[in-house]
Amino acid sequence: MASHPSIIHPKIMAERKLNKAHIMKKIIGVASLVFIFFSPVFGQSANQQVFLVDSFINLIRINHPIAKQANIQIDLGNARLMMARGNFDPFFGMDASNKTFDGKNYYYYNNPELMVPLPIGNIRTGLENNGGDNLSPETTMGKSSYLGVELPLAKGLVLDKRRAVLQQAKLFSKQSAEERLVIINNLLFDSYMAYWNWAGAYQLYETYSKFVDIAEKRLRLVRIAFMNGDRSLMDTTEAYTQFQNYQLLQSESFLKWKNDALELSNYLWQQNDTPFILQENHIPEKLSASIDTDFKDPDYLIQQSTVHNPLFKVYDYKLNSLEVERKLKYQDMLPYFSVKANLLNKDYNVFKNVNNGFLQNNNKWGIEFKMPLFLREARGSYKLVQLKAKETTLELQFKRQQIENKIRTYFNQYNALKQQLATIQLMYSNYQQLLRNEELKYAQGESSLFLVNSRETKLVELMQKQIELSVKLYKAKYSMEWAAGLLK
Repeated sequence: MASHPSIIHPKIMAERKLNKAHIMKKIIGVASLVFIFFSPVFGQSANQQVFLVDSFINLIRINHPIAKQANIQIDLGNARLMMARGNFDPFFGMDASNKTFDGKNYYYYNNPELMVPLPIGNIRTGLENNGGDNLSPETTMGKSSYLGVELPLAKGLVLDKRRAVLQQAKLFSKQSAEERLVIINNLLFDSYMAYWNWAGAYQLYETYSKFVDIAEKRLRLVRIAFMNGDRSLMDTTEAYTQFQNYQLLQSESFLKWKNDALELSNYLWQQNDTPFILQENHIPEKLSASIDTDFKDPDYLIQQSTVHNPLFKVYDYKLNSLEVERKLKYQDMLPYFSVKANLLNKDYNVFKNVNNGFLQNNNKWGIEFKMPLFLREARGSYKLVQLKAKETTLELQFKRQQIENKIRTYFNQYNALKQQLATIQLMYSNYQQLLRNEELKYAQGESSLFLVNSRETKLVELMQKQIELSVKLYKAKYSMEWAAGLLK
């Protein structure tokens, strides 16, 4: 007896239900794959602007208070040099006095003088107009003029205080320019570190946000499948737990991103010396898994540091200044022996009727000699300068070795990080294949959402590791350039 066409055999109905469930599982699995591998990564929105690292560094060079303070170092050096040159400025003086008592003119003096410092000694010239009833015997009555020279013949002949101060001021002016570069080098290093921390935090937040979106869409599909009776309640719990986990990671990375943005704002200043906060729509450059440096060998970088590191030049100028001080202190151990000679003439023309006979009869000269008997102060000062120079030399040697080791350390770290990132890129490709395979098995009912989530979690952890290593790679690159003193 034939069956009624509207009646379907129970076995056929059961097979159709199984096929329907199998098809639904495939749809959910394939949809999950689509969400994971073809969902767009969160990118730059319409109102977002990329804040380039070069623009950031240029702002710091121009507007940051520490950069401006560094520029003041040069002004200080120039001011000190001007003060030292002031010791060689001509000096005009005037000595005028008068005494009249009880109708009697005791004396009057009117003596202007011009003193011109020379590299060695001084030139003095002046006029005298003296009179009165009680002039001292050595004072010339009436109008007269003189021109004289004062020369040291022992202490102060090779070097004296004012020449030493001028030499040291010139060295200090050059040293100030190098100290400015030291300050800028340190400032830019801190700035680069803050920027790449901010960039890494943003990229981490962007990654977690992507997987929050994926997990949310997967949860929606699993819930639909559960309502249709094709998935168990535990699958919805598993999907929801994964979604919550990504939300937690997203929240933590968002907090770090915002805090790092505030840290970055410490380096942002306007031209009128007022700070400003980084705007919400500014995002950093995207981190690269591989960056190159101009220095392929640590020995070459060390050689560049030896030549160009401003810190080493600062020490060199300090040692040169101490050498000037040593020569000056050596002069203090010599006796003071000075010769003074003056040409005298009547009236206000010192060269009037000057000849050999005139010189013999119209002059004033003298010598001055002084010398401590034990020289304890001079010998102690000389020894002190020698010890300071030795101390500075040892400190320079220590700094050289310390910086050389830092350069090698950061260079090794840079190369190791590049290798680790290359390995992680290969691992990332393998983890993608494992996750894709697990999704396919899940779509065919041969796996569970737990295993899919486990594979995905591993992939997320690997992406997190890649971002962290990329940040470290950038830091290592700028760290070895900072250690070499090449950030300017």
